[in-house]
Amino acid sequence: MDLGNISKPTYGPGPEAPGSSTPGLVTMAHGFLRLVQPNPLPIELINFGQPQSTFSREHIRELLLYELGFLVCTAIGVLFIILVPLVGCCFCCCRC
Repeated sequence: MDLGNISKPTYGPGPEAPGSSTPGLVTMAHGFLRLVQPNPLPIELINFGQPQSTFSREHIRELLLYELGFLVCTAIGVLFIILVPLVGCCFCCCRC
């Protein structure tokens, strides 16, 4: 196993993703992720050198806008988790 020069490592582009045997599912997953999160990550909000207590309402608004797709998917998921058993119970008990 060749480790190379440990004291001065060289960084490359990294390993490539392996080819997939299911390109349709990969395309569908990437399409869903682009649909859910189309906005780019607001890099300027991530300050590792400063304390995080300096968030303003504008910063929080930008972060919520960035995560809006995931928030909508979470709300729909919670709605289904609550409504599907409730409707199933009503159909089972009432036999309408």
